[in-house]
Amino acid sequence: FCRVDPYGFERPDDFDYASYEAFFSRYLVVLTRRAIKWSKLLKGNNSVQKSLKVKRYIRKGIPNEHRALIWMIVSGAQTNMEQNPGYYHRLLEGEKNDKLVEAIKTDMNRTFPDNVKFRKTADPCLQHALYNILVAYGHHNKAVGYCQGMNFIAGYLILITKNEEESFWLLDALIGRILPDYYSPAMLGLKTDQEVLGELVKMKIPAVAELMERHGVMWTLVVSRWFICLFIDILPVETVLRIWDCLFYEGSKIIFRVALTLIHQHQAFILEATNFPDICEKFKQITKGAFVTECHSFMQKIFTDPGSLSMVTINKLRETCREKLLSQG
Repeated sequence: FCRVDPYGFERPDDFDYASYEAFFSRYLVVLTRRAIKWSKLLKGNNSVQKSLKVKRYIRKGIPNEHRALIWMIVSGAQTNMEQNPGYYHRLLEGEKNDKLVEAIKTDMNRTFPDNVKFRKTADPCLQHALYNILVAYGHHNKAVGYCQGMNFIAGYLILITKNEEESFWLLDALIGRILPDYYSPAMLGLKTDQEVLGELVKMKIPAVAELMERHGVMWTLVVSRWFICLFIDILPVETVLRIWDCLFYEGSKIIFRVALTLIHQHQAFILEATNFPDICEKFKQITKGAFVTECHSFMQKIFTDPGSLSMVTINKLRETCREKLLSQG
């Protein structure tokens, strides 16, 4: 058995190789079938137009060899990169903000200590690329600068694209457009979306909302890392990448779909909780096990389980939740 997964992450001591092998042998068949379809779709000209067919293909998973390309195209990152040639390198060559650089350096060793590709001894060591991306981004988007959590996202991007400049523009697509205001100093967008999730749970899984309220558990306690790290280190790598496939194409509502599916699927389990620490523990447990490892069936579930979820609904809830937060502030 391989102690290290294809992305360089070391598997934990209690990793269940048997059930993973069983899952992966089935999943490989799916991946092979998808890869053939994608190759036909891309027909060697390496471009796609947004369409229902492409959306359907993306929901069924992008093969790893095409992932960077498709993310770049559907997120708008490719267009931005082409319209700003040399911009990334100019950011790296320009004057640096010492405080920003210091904050990023501090987080370097904390980023994926369990990934062999980010170790100082690795060749190439991805820490260097990660550092560059974060420094460039902090100078590109001064309103955000650098905030914990961004290191994990940039780290995943570099693992997939293996390209600093592409990772920079994908990070820009996520932080600048796809996720509304998650990483600004006040993190208002992030706080808002946690409240929005609470409202959605009230509507769709009321028993869980009632339990949380009864024990005074705030949503931010149990889900903030889901939102900040976009499920990195919460769900298995393959599953996170499948979620990101859809996130780049369909936007931030995918995060709500995933969160609602996790809660909905484990509703009975969560409702067994009888106190505050118990609830927090249950929320840690529901992100582990076969349900989340089987990424293909999991992704089908996120589009059926929560029922309809329109951007109109989410934006309405965002407005009311944001106003509530601002009035409390």
